[in-house]
Amino acid sequence: MTGFHLNLSLMTPGHFRHAWRLPHVDPLAYLNIDYFQRLARIAEDAKIDAVFLGDGPALRGEIEEAPGTGLDPLVLLGNLAAITTNLGVVITSSTTYNSPYNLARRFQALDHVTKGRAAVNMVTTGTPAAAANFGLTEHPDKETRYRRAYEFLDVVTRLWDGWERDAITADKESGRYADLSRIHQIDHEGEFFSVAGPLPVKAGPQGRPVVVQAGGSEGGLTLAGDFADVVFTVAQTQAKAVAFRNDIRRRAAAAGRHPDDVKISLGVVVLVAATEEEARRREQELYATLPIERLTAVLTQNLGLPDGKFGPEDPITADDLPDTIPSGTFSAGFGVSTRALIAEGPRTPRELVQRGAGGSGHRLLVGSAGQVADDLQSWFEAGTADGFTVMPADTAVDLENFSKLVVPILQERGLFQKEYSHPTLRGRFGLPFPNQPRPVADEVPA
Repeated sequence: MTGFHLNLSLMTPGHFRHAWRLPHVDPLAYLNIDYFQRLARIAEDAKIDAVFLGDGPALRGEIEEAPGTGLDPLVLLGNLAAITTNLGVVITSSTTYNSPYNLARRFQALDHVTKGRAAVNMVTTGTPAAAANFGLTEHPDKETRYRRAYEFLDVVTRLWDGWERDAITADKESGRYADLSRIHQIDHEGEFFSVAGPLPVKAGPQGRPVVVQAGGSEGGLTLAGDFADVVFTVAQTQAKAVAFRNDIRRRAAAAGRHPDDVKISLGVVVLVAATEEEARRREQELYATLPIERLTAVLTQNLGLPDGKFGPEDPITADDLPDTIPSGTFSAGFGVSTRALIAEGPRTPRELVQRGAGGSGHRLLVGSAGQVADDLQSWFEAGTADGFTVMPADTAVDLENFSKLVVPILQERGLFQKEYSHPTLRGRFGLPFPNQPRPVADEVPA
């Protein structure tokens, strides 16, 4: 049986953002490098492929109730890569508030210094407050952000490809170090960027750092099909997850790529304990930390429902939902996922908030180690994903529990690697290396 990849999110205190209120949780852990180094070592001991951290370039209002994303992920995860040997790092970066040349150079350098363990999660920034941090009077609209993101990724990938493999000759006898005819400018002039190139160093061990993308809108899906190596996604039902994966594979093929050149990593919030009884007890403790009235208001707003019409215990049916997802919704993917759950039957806002791990939108998986392993195996065998990004409900507890209790079961079942299968992240994900031919797809999902 072919196995799947596993990433672990380091979001702290957890994907239940109010877990900091629990007695055992250090509310300042998200600023503590010793805490993160310990988690990284646990993940590497379990042969986890990579660790991941979401981020945004602005302080959001939620800081009044819970810790924010905290430390810059490039600095934090760069440190974690330095104290580990095989663990990959997936670092979130904004295409809205970055320069493509600087980003391409930083991640090419990171790929060299990590010996091929670097990945960049390219996101468009949806937080309007970010504009004022970068000298803009207003935040770009969604359509503009995705046009910019497309051009951004085009520039970055061309910069990464600017050096031919044999550009460095290092001929000591002649004194010729590099063949300039094999180092290429890109001379890009576009709507948003003017970039000459090239980068100052050749490509790293992966050829290109792994590109991760997470948007669920049409603009995000286009980016995924054309550029992404890994697509991070959300789904509350297996049917929706399978349909999404097939759609991305079709888009990749339409862009001239092999469908297997893009992998789907399905996000799942995991709360795991030695027994189901213990997991259910902890689940109720986490539910008790939630500001349910505010989260209900946010949920119903994102679904396009009238303000104040639905309280926490009022069932929402499919007939209550507008025909389309509101344009101002923070995440189209979360909207699609939640609507699919409501389509199966009426759900109260409280149920939806709880099923979405306190408002994160990702599916909550609660149980013993065996139950969690059974669930991931079921979803994988149903064709929902090529692997999972596991998002601990309470990171202080669930990252270690997953690594030490669930992973050994998956390994014994042949679903996950017992040893690191390749020194690079690209190799472990089964992704092609740039400039190496790939066979044309025999078939594309219908």
